Amino acid sequence: MRNRYFVTYDITDDRRRTLVYRMLRGFGDHLQYSVFRCDLTDRRRVELIAALFGLVDHDTDQILVIDLGPVDGRAAICVSSIGRAYSNPERVTIIV
Repeated sequence: MRNRYFVTYDITDDRRRTLVYRMLRGFGDHLQYSVFRCDLTDRRRVELIAALFGLVDHDTDQILVIDLGPVDGRAAICVSSIGRAYSNPERVTIIV
């Protein structure tokens, strides 16, 4: 089963911030400046955390991994927005 996570980061160094951004693109959808939506199995969540662990300065940087619950459950409807409406990014598979 996959859970939906918001991953948000506050990285103090430009180089590390770019590395975190690029790495997160492989795990989820970029929603806003430092916010990603990731639909992950338990194994992929552990892989994500392990990959992020080595990229940050543990004294100055912060990454939050927020569990919204099962993708097919409450997570699909638990986000509300103020201002511009939130649209749930849909992933599309392209086979070449």
